[in-house]
Amino acid sequence: MASSARMLPRTAASLLRAAPQGAQPIAPRLRQSVRQYAKASSSELASIKSNCRKVMCIGRNYADHVTELNNQRPKQPFFFLKPPSAILLPDEGPVLRPGGVSVHYEIELGLVISKTVRDLGDDVSDADILQYIDRYVLAIDMTGRNVQEEAKKKGLPWSIAKGFDTFLPLSGPIGKETITDPHNVEIYLKVNGQEKQRDSTELMLFRIPRQLRDISRVMTLEKGDIILTGTPKGVGPVVTGDVIEAGLSVGGKEVDAAKMRVEVKDREGAYMFKET
Repeated sequence: MASSARMLPRTAASLLRAAPQGAQPIAPRLRQSVRQYAKASSSELASIKSNCRKVMCIGRNYADHVTELNNQRPKQPFFFLKPPSAILLPDEGPVLRPGGVSVHYEIELGLVISKTVRDLGDDVSDADILQYIDRYVLAIDMTGRNVQEEAKKKGLPWSIAKGFDTFLPLSGPIGKETITDPHNVEIYLKVNGQEKQRDSTELMLFRIPRQLRDISRVMTLEKGDIILTGTPKGVGPVVTGDVIEAGLSVGGKEVDAAKMRVEVKDREGAYMFKET
């Protein structure tokens, strides 16, 4: 039942359009199945959020993105932490823009770790390393760009720039039966209906096995941890009132479970960005 329900979002609309008039009574059952699927996906995402102990982010992993931000191309995977408290689920409201912060979007393919990963050696094959992936998510690594730029200039950490509440919208999860090759996925992001980012994960500078190998030699990855694999070119700002839409496709077919829509609103509270 679960596996058939998981396929319904791809086929329900086409079935309804193609069904002869006398077959229309199936429509309520299809709609109910789609609602059940959406509820199950929401529950799975909630579980992913509650079980995540850390979010590891791979920086500068697409050449054109390195160029657009005038950064140096890394010689090895470059990674940093984002707090799980930044995760924003589809039913949890808008991305909140803190006072004085220039907020940028960065679309990324994320993966959820299936079991403990520690100190992977060169003798572990890439295929074996991919078995440490439980499933995938689509993520938007929201970033306080002016906060980050100031930190970079002064040699300070980026934690504030990456760590605000609501700064990690997620969609999914997407199973490994759908994403059979994580290096052959097209991800995209739109702002107010205008496409801003679209590229294939095949353009990663460092592929996922190398990412996991390098991270595991520094810190243990635990079941439920999330890895964000980097963003392609096209990052840019959003302001209050903007609507962000994102998704991914595999083999030219869009994956409905990955579709995401989130608004941007002002954050209330005492925080206001000031130079350190």
